[in-house]
Amino acid sequence: MEDAAGDLKQALPNVCDGIQIHVEVHQKSSSVAKKEDIRMSVLKLLNRHNIVFGDYKWTEFDDPFLNNNVQSVAIVDTELKLKERQPIDLSTSSLSLHIFHLNEEGPTSENLEEENEDITAAHHWVLPAGPPGTGKTSLCKALAQKLTIRLSYRYRYGQLIEINSHSLFSKWFSESGKLVTKMFQKIQELVDDRDALVFVLIDEVESLTAARSAFKAGTEPSDAIRVVNAVLTQIDQIKRYPNVVILTTSNITEKIDMAFVDRTDIKQYIGPPSTAAIFRIYLSCLEELMKCQIIYPRQQLLTLRELEMIGFIENNVSRLSLVLKEISRKSEGLGGRVLRKLPFLAHALYIQSPSVTMTTFLQALSLAVDKQFEEKKNLADCV
Repeated sequence: MEDAAGDLKQALPNVCDGIQIHVEVHQKSSSVAKKEDIRMSVLKLLNRHNIVFGDYKWTEFDDPFLNNNVQSVAIVDTELKLKERQPIDLSTSSLSLHIFHLNEEGPTSENLEEENEDITAAHHWVLPAGPPGTGKTSLCKALAQKLTIRLSYRYRYGQLIEINSHSLFSKWFSESGKLVTKMFQKIQELVDDRDALVFVLIDEVESLTAARSAFKAGTEPSDAIRVVNAVLTQIDQIKRYPNVVILTTSNITEKIDMAFVDRTDIKQYIGPPSTAAIFRIYLSCLEELMKCQIIYPRQQLLTLRELEMIGFIENNVSRLSLVLKEISRKSEGLGGRVLRKLPFLAHALYIQSPSVTMTTFLQALSLAVDKQFEEKKNLADCV
């Protein structure tokens, strides 16, 4: 096996080595194996497959120990390391292994009492806790997942508090600011645990931080102004702690109070998914459908990186992947939620059998994309 790997490296003169590679190892929830034993088995796996072409994921293993204890082994974030699209030699790279369990209990609710009424003010996850999605909120959750895994040597677990912005507006005048303070007091209790990395996610943050300049001056400040003041005060208090990260999303940034904007360290615009992102979304959906044998028999699909490595040349191995790339290209402009639903719609609208070949399914997916744009145009014409 080592000789074969050496021959492969000689055949690829531009192999990249000597860089740091992150390997995320998802330990099965039922596994009680020691992390060091898993680490040794994963290193043996990587030693047998030491030339990779970018990000790669194993979900099936020849090693019985890995099959029994590991859900997946993934080489991740290689695009952040490489400016050029060359293969990677793992044997000469610095490997950082991150072994983790996923919490499968789901979120709990954080309730606040007001006038004999329970208000669900936030949802609370123990991280890491499941697969991320594709929208702004899901990207924030994915970032929380990633940092929890990467910083597991420093923090034993992560906590994610997703604040329900709309619930914090009380039907009782002047009570909303008090509810915000109560919510952050609960968050403070989590932050006091130095073994936890705490993420506070405020979705649609403009609901809590509306620009105060938009309100007319009066003898008493409006409830909305009280809420903004309370949010700013509470954020100033908890951001001093090293184990807390505040994440927010907004669709109407011009409505946010400038005092809040000035407090943000990183502002990132998230546009519609690119062709490459759409390709990955579709690819993950197709993998799931093959796993469930809705698409059968299983077909090998190349990643975009692998297609680039062969110069997008069409052959028996690349043909279906190139078809998927073209479908991804014409899907540009669709949002993440729609893209996730399209494989389901393709099956529901154009496939009349419980099992279908990949070729037929891709034809149906292409038709579903066309139909989606047609419906968007019809709706626009009606406005």
